[in-house]
This record gives sequence, structure tokens and C-alpha cells, in this order.
Amino acid sequence: MTLVDDRQVFLAVARAFRPRTAEQVPYWSDPVGWARDCIRWPRGQGLRESQARFMANLIEHKREAVRGPHGLGKTTAASLLVLWFALTREAAGVNWKIGTTASAWQQLTHYLWPEIHEWAELVDWAKVGRKPFNDRRELLKWELNLRHGRAWAMASDRPAAMEGAHADHLLIIFDEAKEIPSATWDAIEGAFSTAGEGGTEAFALAISTPAEPLGRFYEIHARAFGTEDWHTTHVRLKDAINDGSVTDEWVEQHKRLWGEKSAIYQNRVLGEFASSATDGVIPLTWLTAANDRWRAMFGDEHDPGKERDPTDGTWRILADDAPVDRLGVDIAEGGGDNSTIAFRVGNVITEIKRYPFVDNPVDLATIVMEEQKAHQLPEPTVTGQRYPKAIVDSQPSGVFHFMRKAHRPVEGFVAAEGTKMKDLSGEFGFLNKRALAWWNLREMLDPSWTGEPVALPPDDKLTGDLLAPRYREITGGRIQVEMKEEIRKRIGRSTDDGDAVVMVMLDRNAGSGFASYMLAEVRKRDEEVGQMADEGRPLSKGELAIDRERARLARLAARPTRVPRHDHLYVRQPDGAIRCNVCQGTPAWVPKAPGEPNP
Repeated sequence: MTLVDDRQVFLAVARAFRPRTAEQVPYWSDPVGWARDCIRWPRGQGLRESQARFMANLIEHKREAVRGPHGLGKTTAASLLVLWFALTREAAGVNWKIGTTASAWQQLTHYLWPEIHEWAELVDWAKVGRKPFNDRRELLKWELNLRHGRAWAMASDRPAAMEGAHADHLLIIFDEAKEIPSATWDAIEGAFSTAGEGGTEAFALAISTPAEPLGRFYEIHARAFGTEDWHTTHVRLKDAINDGSVTDEWVEQHKRLWGEKSAIYQNRVLGEFASSATDGVIPLTWLTAANDRWRAMFGDEHDPGKERDPTDGTWRILADDAPVDRLGVDIAEGGGDNSTIAFRVGNVITEIKRYPFVDNPVDLATIVMEEQKAHQLPEPTVTGQRYPKAIVDSQPSGVFHFMRKAHRPVEGFVAAEGTKMKDLSGEFGFLNKRALAWWNLREMLDPSWTGEPVALPPDDKLTGDLLAPRYREITGGRIQVEMKEEIRKRIGRSTDDGDAVVMVMLDRNAGSGFASYMLAEVRKRDEEVGQMADEGRPLSKGELAIDRERARLARLAARPTRVPRHDHLYVRQPDGAIRCNVCQGTPAWVPKAPGEPNP
């Protein structure tokens, strides 16, 4: 090769890596055009009008906060913005960064970043002018590393890690922003301190379905003092219907499930901020937290027969590791209702099963006994029982009596039965056992609850059921919860799923440590992943999977020892304490003097 040839090669390489100006990079300020032209959309699909509107608003206003109904395609738009920003700034050869955060880590690992991967496969690379991402070095699981910049997932409870998100060209994505802590918003503000100086640019997109009128996301939409830099967009229900995001049938279905005036309908269907009713037994925010704990354990598709792959961030219960403790059975009272069985493992409701109304109680009792058999213990308890106890609605009582005659472990639940129990404060009593059961679940969902955490599946019907009942204080300092018949008149259906859950959760001592163990393992893994991200290490599948078998064996060895289900035998021990001879647990009651009969 001659000297002239060498010089030509050198100049060609220099031109390839020479930074280009914004005017030389196509779609530099046009994410809508980039999404329409550079994505190979499946037949019949394309960018929706509402998505295009707030993507364009982001370019004009720099900070865009978007609220709207569930199913609007907000995360899809955020994924496209990540790819647009990364590829256009990379083409210009400028220093860029993209930080993505969300109220829950699972929102990033199960929704946003998987969508980024999906849309990256649909990019028209010929129009973009580069080769597809390398999945070993560039587009990793929760990170994108290119020559001039990177995009990564940031846990919203680690604000200190976000303060270093500085670059000449910066994009921050707040996904499901309604519950992101204020400290995280404040930490990101530092990254915007030099925006607009010397050619630097910074964009921020906050997207979410609304919730309670609290927090920074709400303050932005309420135009609170100090949020003037943000532009807000409210995608209304009619707009979502017009562009095909939701259907009229979906709206009507959820109107029946949740009630048009309920807070959850206002939040998830109308896209409005709304509080749970002040007289509602269970606040929406507490229930949402329980749903998030469930998602942390199981993801969104629960399969009790599979083990969790340590590389995909999703836990799966092994049947041998987590036998069902109890079944809650709510019996349908008419043809329009369902009979519901709720499965409890510790303080986790792992599954809800619904069965059509049957006239013959023997048929339903047979179904319940088959479920008991399917979830029998690997070893019998000290009383010789191998089946989980069923808590059965005793009105009507046919199922309960049939199971008793069959010698199956069953306990009747009579909603109208009186009770002398008090709430945790000791100030309020309850009109009946129904009020006690509902208030018990409320106390267990309370953020101040110090016992085993509760995790509930994010099922739409269950959510509507648990948010429906109202309460009031009556004479004698007692709590009365709205009767099932009154709720049916008000919302047009029965709260079968909710009743099954509150019945099976009434015994607080049935917790096995399962939820605490699983959540601790999830937090431990998230901290390790977050630390790796903070250090800039690539989160490759190979690195996370290399010790898969060793991690699995370590988890099995570290899981809590389960005491077989048994009838407690409380006696006074030599040290004077009263404990069960089998599990060494202490009772909620303590006799006043040795030898006094147990209450």
C-alpha cells in the first residue's frame, strides 16, 4: 500500500468518527419523525396521536409530565425516546447519558427495558446508518453502552447514585412517576444545573397513571410553586379511546368492577388524581404496596410450578418449598356470583381461583377437598393431618358440614357472629366478625405494621373488591363494615374475592416467614445489581447466570425452617414463660397466675 493509499484510509476513518453538528444528524430534534420512519412497525400499528403529542412536547418544553389512563402506551413511547436519543446523539459523536428510573425496580426490569429490547429489534438500521446493537457489548439486559454514552436503569431509592448523571446531552425517564420519592427528583435536579449552557441539553420525561394527590408528580400537575419548569399533559379517556389505546368495552368492564366513583377508577381509567374514600376500609396506596411486594416475588405471570431464573429478576414459588397454609373459601349465594378460593402461603396470597355458582353444596365441597389434596403437606402434622385448613363461609353451611363429616380440616366463618376482639390500639371493638376480618387486613396492610409483610396479587377484580367496603363508627366505640348486600346494591356485584382473602388472613399467627424471606432475597439481589450499575459494570446475562446453580443451592439452604402445621400445646416452661411445646411460639394471651385456666 502506498503512502497516498494510507492517507486516504486515515482520512476516511477520521471522517467516520468526526463529530457532526445537530443540523447534520437526521431527526436530531424530531423523535416523532424518527419513530415513524426508523421503526419497522408491524402491520396495522404505528405511533398513536397521544404518544406523538407528548413526545413533541418534550422537545419543545424540555420537561414533560404526562398522566393518563392505564394502557395508554406511555412506556412504549419512553422506550422509543431512549433509542431515538441514544442513536441520534451517538451519530453526532457527542457525550450523552440516559437515566431511567421508576417507583418500583420491577417497572424497569419487567416493562421499560424489555420494551427497549423489543423495539431495538424493530429498528430499521439501514435508515439509522449503523449496525444493530451487539447484545454482548452494547445492548445488555438493563443497560446500553455505546462509544459516546450509555443508558442504564437506576433504582429510585438510591438518589445518591443519580447525582452523577451529568453529560453534555442528558435524558431522564421517570416511569410510573407517581410514587418516586422527592429525594430522587431533587437529586436529578443537580444534573440539570448546567442545561442550556455552552450547547448542553437536558430533557426529562415523567409518565404515570395518577394515584393519590400526593408527591412530586402530583405537585407538578397541580402547578405547585417550584414546578414551573415542567409542562404537563393530561391524556383524557376520550383521547385514549379515539387513538385506540383503550376500548369502550374495557372502560365498561372496569366501571362494573370498580365503580365509576371509586378512586381506582378515577386513577386508572380517567387518568385523574383521586383519593380513596375517607370511609373506605383499605386505602388504595396500601393495597398498591402489597401488589408491588407480590410482583417483586412473582413478576406478572405467576406459575407455582417453576423456579425463578436468577437472571430474569422473577421469583417463582417451588411447591415443595412453600406449601399452602390455608384456603379461604367464599361461597356464591346466587347465579350471578362466583365461589372463590384464596390460597395463602404465610402472609402471601399466591393465587385466586373462581368457580361458577352450583346449587349442590356437595359439589363445591368436593372441589375444595380436591384443592386440599393437591396442596397436601409432604409430612403429616403432629395431629396426623396432611391437608391445609379451609376457612369456609358458613352461611350457607352445607359445604362446611360436608367437609366436617369427611374429616377434613375446616373452620367455619360466620360473618354476623359477635366478637370481643379489639383493634391494635385497643380503643375500638367490632360489630361482628366480618368487621373484625376486614379491619384485620387493613391493619396488616398499614405501612406501620411491624409483622410479616402482606403480598396480594395485582388482580383487577380482587383490587376492586378490597377497595369497595366502607366503614363507620357506631355506639360503644365499635367499627361496622358495610354489609355485602349493601355493597352489591352500590357497585352492582358481590365482593367474593375480597371476602375470601379477608377470611383466610384473619389468623395472623399463620404467617411462616415466607414473605420476609422472599422480599429480603429480592432486596439483596437488587442492591447487588444497583451496585454493579453504579460502578458502570455491564449487566450481562452471562455474569448474572454464571453462578446459577450455586445461588439456587444457597437459597434452598438459607430458606427458613418450616414447623409442620399443628395444634399449639401451650404450657409453662421451666423458665416461667408460656410456650408451645412443638414450635416454642408464645400465645397472644398470658394467664394471670400459674394454673389459671386458658382463656
